[in-house]
Amino acid sequence: MEPNIAVIECGGVGYKCITTMNTQRTLKQNTETTLYTHLSVREDSVDLFGFSTLTELNCFKMLTLVSGVGPKVGVAILSELSSEQVALAIASGDDKSLTRAPGVGKKLAQRIILELKDKLKGFGSVESFSGGEAANTAVFDAGNISKAVGALTVLGFEPGEVTPILSKMDSSMSVEELINSTLKQLGKR
Repeated sequence: MEPNIAVIECGGVGYKCITTMNTQRTLKQNTETTLYTHLSVREDSVDLFGFSTLTELNCFKMLTLVSGVGPKVGVAILSELSSEQVALAIASGDDKSLTRAPGVGKKLAQRIILELKDKLKGFGSVESFSGGEAANTAVFDAGNISKAVGALTVLGFEPGEVTPILSKMDSSMSVEELINSTLKQLGKR
């Protein structure tokens, strides 16, 4: 099997479905599953993209609206980062996290941030990715995380340095707890 490819059988017909690595991890062979799909039709190809969550699909659609981000780059970004991590990277201006994906250079990462920052609705949640639905998606209270990123940048840390640490923390923690935990993580390095 090719990486990022899943064959989905529907009505006795197998469809080649391009997926992210995050979606691949949720799939089990020969079991019934649901994928949220996007059909990309171009002059030279017709490709089906599948995602395990509606949030991931909507994040993919939003990313591909950016000039220079095609479906393959969108899949690469979402294979490297979760939808919530993409939202956090965009909101905090963390281009380094986005450049971890193959095919995304510094200029493209900055363009993604510039074009999508306003669409995140003040970075209150990933509602813009989930279409306002919180069902089966991780609603992300980024308010405290955003405040923690701001406070840590005042202390001299780069957003790209602290964002990956903060994105793994429980978003219900207070700003002070987030800052203390991040400083402890940074101190271990």
